[in-house]
Formats: sequence, C-alpha cells, structure tokens
Amino acid sequence: MSAKGNQTETDVLAKLFNNTALPFDAITNIFVSLHTASPGEAGTQLTSEATYTSYARVSVARSAGGWTVSAGTAQNAALVQFPVCSGGSNTITHIAIGTVTSGAGQILYYGALSASLGVSTGIQPQFNAGTLVTEEN
Repeated sequence: MSAKGNQTETDVLAKLFNNTALPFDAITNIFVSLHTASPGEAGTQLTSEATYTSYARVSVARSAGGWTVSAGTAQNAALVQFPVCSGGSNTITHIAIGTVTSGAGQILYYGALSASLGVSTGIQPQFNAGTLVTEEN
C-alpha cells in the first residue's frame, strides 16, 4: 500500500515547503477501511467502501503501539480485526487508511490486497500484525 490520496499528497508538500500544519495532526487514531474497488487518489474513504452488514472501520492508534515505522515503511503493530459479517456479502480488493471513523474521510494511504477477500455471513476480515505495509517510494 504505497499510494497516497491526492489531498494527503498536497498536505504533506504544504507541510514540507510552507510549514503548514497538517489537517490530521491533532487526531489520535486513524481508521482502516475495506473497499470493493480502488478508491483512487481522488476518492474518500466512502469510495467503493464495503457494505456488508455489521461492517465498520477499525480504529488504530497513531502511536508505536498501533504502527511500527522504520526505514521508509510503516506497518500495523497489532492485529487489525473487522466485525464479523452478519449479512450480505462483498469481495474486498483494496484497503485504505484514513482520518475518520465514518463518512467521507481523507485517504492517507490506500492499496490493493495481494488476493481478493470474499466476505459473507460469518466471515471476519482481519490482518495480522505486520501485514498492512505502507512504503514511501
């Protein structure tokens, strides 16, 4: 997962070159979302977001307990576990990391899964520690 959303790219450049505060500096958690297609650089967390019954974004602390950062990469430091599907179904192809628990949150990073994940009743999507990896290119 290496792609940043367009707004995040702009925000980081403004921080580096204009010393402008990042709009997400004050948030203490970021939110992992599941997607049935690429949300794209211009998308939000709502773009192609999963819709199965009981789905919700997962909150992960912006701390060393939530993410391990080293040598140009960041990865989840603990299990990221979504609610068990209680109805409906989705085929999950992408994941995003964004700024809000619900609604049209800003995408910080997004990317494709290495394999699609079919979600239907009784399935609980989860990602073991170290499996959600972002890289700066």
